[in-house]
Amino acid sequence: MSVAEFLFLLAQQGIELHPEGDRLQIRARKGVLTPALRTELAQRKTDILAFLQNAGAVAPGSETRNTPLSFLQQRLWFLEQLQPNSPAYNIPVAVQLRGDLNTNALEKSLNEILRRHQVLRTTVLPIEGQPVQRVLEPQPLLVPVVDLQSGPAEEREAEAHRRLLEASRQPFDLTAEEPLLRVLLLQLAAQEYVLILTTHHFAADGWSVRVLIQELVTLYVAFSTGRPSPLPELSIQYADYARQQSEPLHVEMQHKQLTYWKQQLAGAPPVLELPSDRPRPAIQSFQGAQATLRLPLELSQALEALSRREGSTLFMTLLAAFQAFLQRYTGQTDIVVATAISNRNRLDIEPLIGPFSNNLLLRTDLSPHLSFQQLLKQVRATALEAFAHQDLPFERLVEELQPERNLSYNPLFQVVFTLQNAPLGAIELPGLSLNLIEIDSQTAKFDLNLSFRETAQGLAGTLEYNTDLFDAETIRRMLAHFENLLASIVAQPTLPIAQLPLLAPDEQQQLLADFNRTATDYPKDACIQQRFEQQATATPEATALVFGSETLTYQQLNERANQLAYHLQTLGVGPEVTVAIYLERSFELIVALLAILKAGGVYLPLDPQYPQERTAYLLSDAKAAVLLTQQSFLPMLSALTLPVVCLD
Repeated sequence: MSVAEFLFLLAQQGIELHPEGDRLQIRARKGVLTPALRTELAQRKTDILAFLQNAGAVAPGSETRNTPLSFLQQRLWFLEQLQPNSPAYNIPVAVQLRGDLNTNALEKSLNEILRRHQVLRTTVLPIEGQPVQRVLEPQPLLVPVVDLQSGPAEEREAEAHRRLLEASRQPFDLTAEEPLLRVLLLQLAAQEYVLILTTHHFAADGWSVRVLIQELVTLYVAFSTGRPSPLPELSIQYADYARQQSEPLHVEMQHKQLTYWKQQLAGAPPVLELPSDRPRPAIQSFQGAQATLRLPLELSQALEALSRREGSTLFMTLLAAFQAFLQRYTGQTDIVVATAISNRNRLDIEPLIGPFSNNLLLRTDLSPHLSFQQLLKQVRATALEAFAHQDLPFERLVEELQPERNLSYNPLFQVVFTLQNAPLGAIELPGLSLNLIEIDSQTAKFDLNLSFRETAQGLAGTLEYNTDLFDAETIRRMLAHFENLLASIVAQPTLPIAQLPLLAPDEQQQLLADFNRTATDYPKDACIQQRFEQQATATPEATALVFGSETLTYQQLNERANQLAYHLQTLGVGPEVTVAIYLERSFELIVALLAILKAGGVYLPLDPQYPQERTAYLLSDAKAAVLLTQQSFLPMLSALTLPVVCLD
């Protein structure tokens, strides 16, 4: 296993490595760093240090005012031109604060973050038809405070939720000379606040949220006690990273990795055809919602144990299970799922706020005969290879592959899966506690985006979905089926994925037994045409048929069927005599069916779209005695020798 592959396995288990001279600093959650891993780390120490130290630091630039956009920023700028004022790429963060809040220290901390991270005060300027980013001078950021202390608790919480949602959906203007960070402080009680921070993906990503919160906490502690900032100055800025992407050495690296991705994605299906509640709209609206799934602790632990036995990570096991789930739902065996990676494989960019994240496309062959164990081995190999080629920006890949563009879906993939190994928990400050609040901003960038995080109570999942395609009930059913599948995998990992149960016992009973319990007690002494005649006698004026704007009553339909039935009998139609019907959907088609039954014959339906050779074969094989049709079809039936009746 290469050093890159080994580091990927460690990262998926939440193990972080940082070089400090000739030493290797290790950060890991309790119980993750096993004796075997410690031994392997010691054996590989020299190679790991060399890999991390030579990963290629970004050189700081002397001028950061007019810099090309990074590849990710270019895509976001392009999407902004297609759908201006969309909140789909907003990144909202809500923080619950309890205790004695020093608002001056909070405001000073946020201003220091704005000063440190130039990307948060960057605007886009089109110069000679090309967008560039320009860093604005720091301007004082004031924290507006909304007092919600009056009124009942329920009303205060409802108003706080409304304002939170409103703030998270307020769009950014990337060309405006204002910060890409908005702040709002809601005061719900004397010692209870909600701090809402909203930025844009143009200036941040998931890792950036952690940096933002950690720096805010560190600065707040210092400023509230009258001390200066303890944070070291940043060695580079995001604009330096963006500039590096177009440098010759970086371009050469991208070219090498393109070869792998072209081979990996050759012939991949453009769309994952999930069974949706509505057809896909012509243009995505990015309207979305979220649903949650909490796996029992016992099942979560069983999945971790299965991962260890199979030599994979929990991420790989959950990804393989999700892909198996998608195969069962779509019937497709060639499936591409994306996963978001932090793309922070250099020490100098770890402390930066900015959009560094990248999408890795994981394509899998899900032949139904594969067992889950076999599928997991394939997913493990695919994930390791993808990680080894992670430096190619997704936007560069789209540019090279040139997939057919369609405004109704995302190119190359429409479904995303991620696992967060180390989510931020509760943070205690002097006289103040801080908790992150989950936000449903009612947007969705993809058809489905399933994200899991590890908690002390077990795995917790959030499924963000496109409400143009799916109803909430459909998504709840999907999540229940996925949980059933996970339990089936843990119980029988050697079973073919096509045989792993998705349905709960009550659903199986409903689908296999209840829906097929169709026995009905009905009169057995009359045929269908006789039952129809009884209904026509009972309700002669009731509407029997509707076709466009025309209608037929039961009496009219019965009379027309009788007239045709008498005529068929004069042509010799009776028991076991076949009459062919060559008609389009119309009143005449229903009249013909009833008339043939009334005459005592049997009918042979023929689709006018059939090739003439097939029609001739069916007529001959069934020994049809008469054919019922309409005049417009006569030219296609000129070669027939049997009697033809035109009902029109």
